[in-house]
Amino acid sequence: MNKQKFKPAIIIFLLFIVSPLFAQAKVTIRLASLVPENTAWGAAINKMAAEWSRITNGEVEVIVFHNGTAGGEGEVLKKLKINQIQAAVFTSMGVSAIMPEVMSISYPFLIRNDDELDVVMKKIKPQLDVKIQQNGYVTLAWACAGWIKIFSKTPVFTPDDLKKLKLATPPDDQQMIQSFRLMGYQVVPVALPDCLVSLRSGMIEALYQSPIYAAGNQLFGVAGNMTNVNLAPFMGGIFVNNTAWRRIPDKYKPQLLELCKKMEIEIESSISTFEADAISTMLKYGLKINNPTPQQVQAWYDDTAKYENNLVGGATPVFNREYYLLIKGILADYRKGR
Repeated sequence: MNKQKFKPAIIIFLLFIVSPLFAQAKVTIRLASLVPENTAWGAAINKMAAEWSRITNGEVEVIVFHNGTAGGEGEVLKKLKINQIQAAVFTSMGVSAIMPEVMSISYPFLIRNDDELDVVMKKIKPQLDVKIQQNGYVTLAWACAGWIKIFSKTPVFTPDDLKKLKLATPPDDQQMIQSFRLMGYQVVPVALPDCLVSLRSGMIEALYQSPIYAAGNQLFGVAGNMTNVNLAPFMGGIFVNNTAWRRIPDKYKPQLLELCKKMEIEIESSISTFEADAISTMLKYGLKINNPTPQQVQAWYDDTAKYENNLVGGATPVFNREYYLLIKGILADYRKGR
């Protein structure tokens, strides 16, 4: 055999030997989550990791970093961009760094209950997902992680009651800080881990938070009043960067996404039960629920409406005007037909 014929033979032989190795190369996805592992979100994420491995016959491995061990949302986003982390669970505040428009979902007192949130998300989810993908990520799941309530040292029934108190707001939640300041509240930036100490010292007298978080971190022991009005949905989502998503074989993607859709439903169902259990537990240990009258509830909506131009108008609106008006329109149609 001459050299010219011999070389192609070697190349073909090597490709035959090596190609199965490439075909079996495992895709590793490191997923960061701030959520404690012993929650509905944590359990769902672990189940997703196991199912992805099963569906792909082990070709995709998801390694989960629970409890914020991969860093805060800002740090995780940086790692996602350079592919140190391939996927993450974000709150709406974290997602807003990818797509600021998403914070319109958290506009105070805009979306008022589960049914309204379902209607809005069905309408706008496709737009959100397209925009997020254009910015370098794929949405795996959206879910409501409960509703934000007001917890306070003294009873709060109306906006005027709350405006008399020093209200804690996370320092990196700039949109909410601006919102409450514009609406006349006494805002005190306080990191979530410092809220209990700040409540005890009198630095703050009220905060807005998920009942699940308030129960788990004993905040209700000092801020023993909960106003029974939904301030905003506490949204969360799971996202993977485009770099990792492209490495997953296309034949598996429909099944993986279908699994994540089912996970959305399971999480929201579990969260609803978990939130109810958290409130029930807090009641046993002294929490007082302040139930505003229908007129007092309307006062929250009317007070926020007065500041609409400040919150979504001008050259630098606090919330994206286009998405705010879109959501407002969806809700107006829904409330008329309800």
